[in-house]
Amino acid sequence: MSVAGQRHSVAAPLADTLRQMLAALDSERQALAGLDVDALVLAHTGKSDLCGLLEGHDAAGIDAECRGLLEAARHQNEVNRKLRNLLAANVAARLDVLTQSPGLYSRPTAIGG
Repeated sequence: MSVAGQRHSVAAPLADTLRQMLAALDSERQALAGLDVDALVLAHTGKSDLCGLLEGHDAAGIDAECRGLLEAARHQNEVNRKLRNLLAANVAARLDVLTQSPGLYSRPTAIGG
């Protein structure tokens, strides 16, 4: 088998895995937007399983298609991270209002300095 043929045989499963990761990330985004805990758990499980599959791939053999899929997955993961942080900040603010204790769930500050 030629080098190009070997790369295609390696890139095809990688591209498929990356497409599945994009689907899992999209499911996670929808679960976050809908505050659907069950769907969020399923998306997390899917992402974890796919991360395990991605661990065995060599970065040197990645073709242009896979690079594009990787960048799309990285971007979607970053969007989801920002959405999670926004939701967490909103929950913290609501808890502070309910407890009438601002900063109850924030990082403690050092005393004396």
